[in-house]
This record gives sequence, C-alpha cells and structure tokens, in this order.
Amino acid sequence: MTPQPVTRARKIRTAAAAAAILAAMGIVPAAIVNSQLPDHQGDAPAFAAAPQSADLELAKATTKSKPKPKPKPKAAPKPAPRPVAAPAERIVRTAYTTAYTWFDNTPAGSAVISNPVLHRTAGGTGTYADPVTIAVGHSIINGRDILDYPAGTRLYLPDVRRYFIVEDTCGDGLHPQYGPCHAGVNADGSGSTIWLDLWIGGQSGTAGSADDCASTVTDGDGQLHTVVFNPAANYAVAAGSGVFHNGRCDAGYGNTLVRR
Repeated sequence: MTPQPVTRARKIRTAAAAAAILAAMGIVPAAIVNSQLPDHQGDAPAFAAAPQSADLELAKATTKSKPKPKPKPKAAPKPAPRPVAAPAERIVRTAYTTAYTWFDNTPAGSAVISNPVLHRTAGGTGTYADPVTIAVGHSIINGRDILDYPAGTRLYLPDVRRYFIVEDTCGDGLHPQYGPCHAGVNADGSGSTIWLDLWIGGQSGTAGSADDCASTVTDGDGQLHTVVFNPAANYAVAAGSGVFHNGRCDAGYGNTLVRR
C-alpha cells in the first residue's frame, strides 16, 4: 500500500492533540498551549513553546509542597545530683568500753564477725583507712537483728588512739536486747550511756596476756572514755597493728583528742 502524505491539516490536529495532553497532565498550562497553537496559518509547530519566566512562576505557585516537619524540642538537661554531705562528728564522753579476744570470741578460738564490712573476719590496724573491728549492742525483734549503730559506722577512741568500724555485735542469745551491751546505761555504776566492745585479737600471744589487755581496756573505778562518731581522718594514730600487738597492750593514752 502506498503511504499517504501527511497533510497540513493532519499536522495541526496532531500538534493540538499533543498540546492538549500536556495541558491535561499539568506540564504546560492550558493558556500557554492555546497561545502556541497555529491558527491554520503556515506550518504547525512540532512542540508547544517553552513557557516564559512568568509562566514558570505560575507553575511553581500551583505546585503543592509538603510541609517541613517541626523539629522535636530538645529535652532539658538533667540537673547534676547533689553531693551527699558526710555525717557530722559526734563526741560522746560517757562510753563504757570492754574488749574481746580471739580466745573468748563466739565461737571461741576464732575471729568470726556477724556484720563484715571492710574485713571478712575481725581485724584492722587502727588507721582511718583500715579501722579495727568493734562490736555494739543489738536487738532481735520479729526475727530481725537490729544493731544499735549501723554496720560500717566509724568511730575513734583516743584512749587507744585508733579508729574502729562497726562490724560485730555484743550480746548472745535469742534476746540480746536484755543484755548489758545493748542497754549500756550506768554499766558497773559508771554513769555510762553507751557500751562498746573493742576487738583486740591476741592470737599472737597467750590467752593470759590477751585477757590482761582486755582488762586494761575495760573501764574500772568508774572511769569512762571519750568516743568520736563519724570522726575526721586527722586524729593521731598509734604505731603498730591493732590494740594488742607484738606482745604489748597499746592503751592508756587518755581521753584528750589529739589531731595530727
């Protein structure tokens, strides 16, 4: 079949159809398309003319833009935790003191303690960093063991010039609260208000020498001792490891508080 020549009218219809499609798709505004279509004068253009700058602005204005998401507000920084103030020193001048040894501990011949904190067994040299174990009164109420002073409480006794830490209890049985350690009031007629039991060890010596040292530490003739609760770290500390060391009982310094 012989191809038919494309007539001028056919070209015009083709251009008009293409322009109409572009206008329908929103690519070229209809007003622009109509202005660019031939009026049956001369040859029809192959494509619609490109829009001018004003037409581009119109196209941008008709294009919908997605709203930008609002930035999330930043969380306010958390305030820094306030430092916990160290407990203030408290000086008690009416303490009744006794001592217990490796030989008369419970069980006897041991260094077992009930409330270990720094030491697994009774011990310590007496410095602030390594205080000696001390026992305090306690109560057993509804099966709960309540110490007179919390485990870990630090103390300082100038008569032996050593630091101590609560790690043990004084008083045996099912009702230790009825014993003298917990009461601590007017022990042996001394007018005391508290009772403290110092660990002195003694296993490096004899039972007799350890017992003599315990008697030296124990208040006699109504004499009471000074004790500092929550002490500063700059009190004088005597040389040697513990109250009883190298066969010597290191006590009798008096109640005067001496700072280094």
